[in-house]
Amino acid sequence: MKKAEKVLFTDNLTAELKAAKSLVLINYTGLSVKSQQELKKRLSGVGAKMLVVKNTLLKRASEAAKIDKEVMTDEVLSGQTALVVSESDPISFIQVIGKFAKEFEVPKMKVGIVEGSFQDSDKLAKLSTLPGRDVLLSQLLGSLMSPSYGLVGTLNGNLQKLIYVLSQKAG
Repeated sequence: MKKAEKVLFTDNLTAELKAAKSLVLINYTGLSVKSQQELKKRLSGVGAKMLVVKNTLLKRASEAAKIDKEVMTDEVLSGQTALVVSESDPISFIQVIGKFAKEFEVPKMKVGIVEGSFQDSDKLAKLSTLPGRDVLLSQLLGSLMSPSYGLVGTLNGNLQKLIYVLSQKAG
């Protein structure tokens, strides 16, 4: 890349970083081109995109976007690093990466920022195993509604016993 192209690329990358709700850095060493295209396709299905970026340009863009220096350390930005960003759902793309990594054993998640909070690889692995948002909401609703169902069942049982006793007396 020429210097002018690098400046433009860094500016665009800075804008991507500022707009992202969540981002994850992954090590894609060992990922074939076909697998990489498949991962990009799956990520685009949940509104995320994967960008393969030179580490130096990523570091410059992250400094311009005022991302915490803990995230973009030289240790993290070593080897083949790709950036995955999402402007919509902050968790679903992490689940996609986790499922993909289970299937193909690559890529490996390095670090990330989820809605402004730093996440290391262990926390990202835990987030990737969570069920989807809709499933979590339905589980919460079920937990909230179960006491009411129990009360209704108990009250209904007493009414049925009353009806049974009355029908025995009448008959």
